[in-house]
Order: sequence, then C-alpha cells, then structure tokens
Amino acid sequence: MANRLEKAQSPYLQQHKENPVEWYEWGEEAFKKAKDENKLIFLSTGYSSCHWCHVMEREVFENKEIADYLNRHFVSIKVDKEERPDIDKHYQEVYQLLNQRPGGWPLSIFMTPDKKPFFAATYIPPEPKYGMPGFLNLVKNMVESYRKNPDEIKEQACEIEKFMKPQRPKKAVEFDEKIAKLFVQSIKKTFDEKNGGFGSKPKFPHASTINTLLDIYRLHKDEDALNMATTTLKNMAKGGLRDLIDGGFCRYSTDSQWLVPHFEKMTYDNALLMESYLKAYFTTKDEFYKDIAFEIADFMSEYMKEKGLFFSASDADSEGEEGKYFVYGYEEVVQKLKKDGFSDKEIEEVLKKLNITKGGNFEGKNIPRLNDTFICETTQRALKSLKELRKERCYPFIDKKIITSWNAMMIKSLYIASRIENRYFEIAEEAMNMLLKTMYPDEHLYHCALIGHKPKIKAFLEDYAYLAVALLEAYKTTLNEEYLAKANLIVNDALVEYFEEGKWYFSKGEIFTEAEFSDTTYPSSAAVMVDAMLTLGAILDEKYTIFSYDSIEYYSEKIYKNLPWAAKFVEDILRFIHKDKVIKSTAENLAPCTTKIDFIKFPFVLLRDTENERYMLCDRISCFKESEKCEEILEELNG
Repeated sequence: MANRLEKAQSPYLQQHKENPVEWYEWGEEAFKKAKDENKLIFLSTGYSSCHWCHVMEREVFENKEIADYLNRHFVSIKVDKEERPDIDKHYQEVYQLLNQRPGGWPLSIFMTPDKKPFFAATYIPPEPKYGMPGFLNLVKNMVESYRKNPDEIKEQACEIEKFMKPQRPKKAVEFDEKIAKLFVQSIKKTFDEKNGGFGSKPKFPHASTINTLLDIYRLHKDEDALNMATTTLKNMAKGGLRDLIDGGFCRYSTDSQWLVPHFEKMTYDNALLMESYLKAYFTTKDEFYKDIAFEIADFMSEYMKEKGLFFSASDADSEGEEGKYFVYGYEEVVQKLKKDGFSDKEIEEVLKKLNITKGGNFEGKNIPRLNDTFICETTQRALKSLKELRKERCYPFIDKKIITSWNAMMIKSLYIASRIENRYFEIAEEAMNMLLKTMYPDEHLYHCALIGHKPKIKAFLEDYAYLAVALLEAYKTTLNEEYLAKANLIVNDALVEYFEEGKWYFSKGEIFTEAEFSDTTYPSSAAVMVDAMLTLGAILDEKYTIFSYDSIEYYSEKIYKNLPWAAKFVEDILRFIHKDKVIKSTAENLAPCTTKIDFIKFPFVLLRDTENERYMLCDRISCFKESEKCEEILEELNG
C-alpha cells in the first residue's frame, strides 16, 4: 500500500511511495503531528539519481522492522533536495557544524518535536559497518535518551541553533591583481599532476576552477594555470567520468584517474563542463576541446530534453544495479565487433585502445577508457557498435524535473557554442523562450516544475543569478534588447528580495539561508549574481558595479582565506580589477564581431548596441579607442 508520497509531484518522492515507512512531505501536517504526539522527527533529503540514496532505501527504508519502529516513534519526512534546495542547504550546514566536514546525500537529520536538529548523518547502514552505527540501534538509543532526558536533548538542540546564526565577516580585505598569483599557488597545492583534477578521491570536475585558471592564463600568460586547466580537461575526457559511448559526463569519479564514476549524469555538470571545454577551445584553438563541448550539447539534446527544456538528471543505477547500462563484458564486445565485420587485428586494436580486458576494470566488467585523447577511425566505428549494444538495455531512470537554474546554465553554454556553430542557436533560443514561458509567467520566477505542470515553488537566488547570466549571454549573442531588459529586471528583483548591505541570501521565507561564498555543487549563486551585475554595470548602469563591489568587499575575507573553493568569486574580482572591455556600435556593425570576440586574449569582452556608426572601445569608466573597423578594435584587445 502506497504512503502519503503517492500524491507528490517530485520523481524522487515518488520513488519512495511504496516504502513501508510512513513518509510525510515537508509541511505543517508533519510538524503538527510531531508536536501533538511529542515524537522526534527524522528528516531524509536526497535526489532521484543518487546511488547511495538508493542503497539506503533498499537497506533501511524497505526494511519492515526498521520502518515499523520509525512509524511508532518518529515522524518521518522526505525532501527532494533538487526541489527544495533551501531546506537541504540549511540542514547541510547543520551537518557540517556537527561533523566538521561537508555532508552529502542521502542526508539524515534527527530533530526534536519542535523542529530543532540534534543529530546529523549521511548514509546510515542497517547494521554497524564502515565505522558507523546501525540505523535501528541508533534510533532506539535516541528514543530511549529522549524518554529519559528530554531536556538534555532539547538543550543540545538549542545550543546547535545558536551556532547556526549567521556571523558577519570581521573585516574587509583589500583586493588587487595579486589574487591571480595567490589563486594559482593555492590550486597547485592540491593539483594532481599526473591525472589532473584538484584534491583527492572522490574527484569532482570543479568547472569554475578550470574557468578561472584559463582567465588567469589569458590575462597573465601563467603557464601553470593553463597546464592545470588543460591537463584536467584532457584526463577527464579519456573515459569513465566522460561517457565515450553516448556522450556527457557523470557527476564525479570514485578514483584518482577519472575511471570509475557513480554513473549519474546531472544537467548542471554537463552545462558547466560544456562552458569549460568551450573556454579551453577559445584559449588554445585546439579543436579537441570544441568537439567535447559539442558532444555534451548533442548528448543533452538527444537524451535529456523535451519541449525545448532540459531534465535534471539521469540515474546511476538501472534494473537495480549500479552502472549496468554503462559497462561491458569482454565477450559481448568481441562478439559484437565480429558481427559488425571487424577483423581480428582491428578487434585487438580496439580492445587495447579502449582498455577492454577479460578481467575488466569495474566489478568484472569494463568501462571503456582511452589511454590518450586521440580516437582513430576504427575506434570511432567500434564506439558506434558499443552504442548499438546499449540499445538492447534498459536506460537509467531520468528525473524529468525542470529546474530554472540548471536549464539556464545549459542555455548559457548553448549560446556560447552557437557563436561558433550555428546549429546550436535554434536550440538555445527555443530553450530560453520555453524556460521564460514556463518558469517566469507574469514576471514571477519559479524554481522547478515537471513538464506539463504549473510551477509552485518560488525561485531561489540561484535561479535569479543563473537566469540573469544566461539572458546576458543571449544578449551578447543576438543583441536583442529584450534579453537585456529581462536580465535587468531579474537582477533588480533579486536585489530587492535577497540583497542586504553586500550580503546575499539564498532563500527567504519559510527558511532563511545565506548564499555561499564558495563553489560547492556548482558555482556560488552570490558570485554568479555579481557576474551578472558586473556585466550590467559595464553596459547599462554604473550602480550595478557599486553593488558588485559591495558584495565582493563583504565576502572578501572568506574568499582570501579559502581561495581554492572560491574560484567564481576570484573570477569576479579579476573582472572588477581589469575592467570589462565593451565594444560599442550598431547591431549591424557588431554582428561580424560576435563570432570573434571569444578568441580575444583579454577574457572579459562585452558588446553594446548603440546608434554610433563607428566602433568604440570602452571600459566601465570611459571610451578610449574609436575605429571604422572591428578588426582594429580586436587587435587592440589582443595586445
């Protein structure tokens, strides 16, 4: 018999509707029951494509004994963290405070009947293992402790609540162009020279770090910055994290070589990495990076799009098994290649090229992976054969939620791609128009919805920020003033709703959460909003530059103390210091410049449609060069 989640719209909550746990959605009904019956609250947040969320569901939430105990002694609440990032963000901060390390998913929070957290964990096994207590013993101890000493647990929860109150930074730090050198030095400390990437396993792509390193190279010719960015991009593209068969990138790698991922594919990762590979192409002129970017766009368009909009994610598991869709048996590959007419010598070459062996590299199976980035014609044909094998398999579950911020990330990258490949322009335009129609009705912005359903959850700062920069990228590509006007309106709304003397809130309303200064799952929404305001300040109104400065100053102490984790804000600071350059002329004159500006050495170049028939080169303060030829302006920017 289905539980209350049967009525939920969220695909993630729907996955839990048959659990014997009597789940509630987040809301007054659950909290009233907890208070009226003096029951502890168990809050579990996750998302539909999360491998360990599935593991905990199978081991814990489908366990009848555990479910019966939870139903008797707790009010259990399920939250889709993609649907309610404000709730998730708040309780991830609780986890970090209690455990002194970042959290993850599934997130497990235990609270008093009046909603005050006192214990936080991520995945909890049914029996003691991995150095963790068993779930049933843990919750029994909680109930017994609360029965004997309720005041002690309540006092502990109140103490935690005090520490959760936001603290204003102690002082502002003066920033100058030395930050570029400091950033590179800080990144070098965690850089994997052999495999690329930053930090130890598990390894995440860190697209914002790559982007900022590429900007620093273009500004200062810092070869270390370029090497760290390109080494990482090349190694990630060899296979494993990158799906060589269908295209697209998985969320992260469990090892240092980018070989074994958890196989979920998120729209935000693919959108951000597409931008990074395009940026590497513009920087190096190496078409390898462009090809990878286009491969991402094609994957997203083929597998993750409907009615112009992009779904949130596809699952790591299929048919109850992690990676089953993605991996290959040695014999099935050999037989398929023989059937498709490959000679014995070609089969031997392909197996070696793709590292497919009898023993396998993942639980006896094979994840195709290259030793280098070159793919010959024979291997290219073999990859098509492997794709045909997949057509016989069950494709992983796709979460068909439409999230404003994630779609905006993808749309921005598509507009950038369209400046070098026109076929992406129609995809970008359709997606932008559908996103505005669906998620911005009557100039009210919403966070997410299923296709065909009206959105109900109001937007968070990330939605305003990422949509604003996508609209500004659309303006840069098309010079359509409507995009500029909408970006301006959205930034103004965000300033009214979420800005306070330099500080940005991520959410206000039921839950107040501050925006992060650091890039976590994806770049800081506060830093992205500053990005949008810097653009508006350069091409529209200087007041936005002042707001940008206030934000950078507010977060400056934290940025300098945590440079490796604040790459997007570092990029903002570099833009502020070096001043965006704006090419001004009529839209007709600027059109030929649009396809060239991305290749300019100076990384921060904008366009502004004016009535001036000549080309003018300006920064946010003044104009300093005028010409009848766009080429002369571009030469000036190339130094």
